[in-house]
Amino acid sequence: MSRNRLLLLIVALLASHAAYANAQSLISGNADVSSSITAPSAQMDREYTRPSQSTRFANYLFEAYGPYPIAGAAFQGALAQWTNSPPEWGHGPDGFGRRAASKFGIEAVSATTRYGIAEMFKEDSLYYRCECSGLMPRARHAVLSTLTARRGDDGHGVFSIAALVAPYSGAMTAVYGWYPDRFSSKDAMRIGSYNLLYYVGGNLALEFINRGPHSILSRMHLNNPHGAPEEGIER
Repeated sequence: MSRNRLLLLIVALLASHAAYANAQSLISGNADVSSSITAPSAQMDREYTRPSQSTRFANYLFEAYGPYPIAGAAFQGALAQWTNSPPEWGHGPDGFGRRAASKFGIEAVSATTRYGIAEMFKEDSLYYRCECSGLMPRARHAVLSTLTARRGDDGHGVFSIAALVAPYSGAMTAVYGWYPDRFSSKDAMRIGSYNLLYYVGGNLALEFINRGPHSILSRMHLNNPHGAPEEGIER
């Protein structure tokens, strides 16, 4: 338990430091340390324009505290209320409030970790739609993009440590921060794996749901900026 808490503390400190530094507007002296991989070929078809720091930070704020995580927390809290999980939190408004707040906290910590580590490694973690056609190639692109990011002026694909660590950081924080004592690191790994699948679903939605200026999402003002600007246009 002490090792897990120490690891969680280190990750949280690193992520928070990077997020704070970027909010103040300049940080960029860290070494390029994560290993490159071959990104899906279709992902590299688009002419790449690296998003600005303000765009990346705005995406982080939306992903951590915007309408999607709030709505998602309410929905997941309702499901947990229906299944009475965890039972220690009881029923009624108080139980629902604790469950919804827990889900929101997990997502906020995960998004902060992802943003902070990505900035440290100078990664662009926005989602880029596939230039390919066909259901399976586009689905494959969305799934592979869950654990990849872009780096450098050319936007070459790399394995993203931030994308891998983020879903588990939120789960670890919940288990050792506010979940009942009977929960352990095994439960955190299970919850983190569900969070990773949630990211896969999010990428699939960004790939297949129209995000253009005339889309329903745009009219609802809920056009998730985790998806990169179309055709490299800055938000």
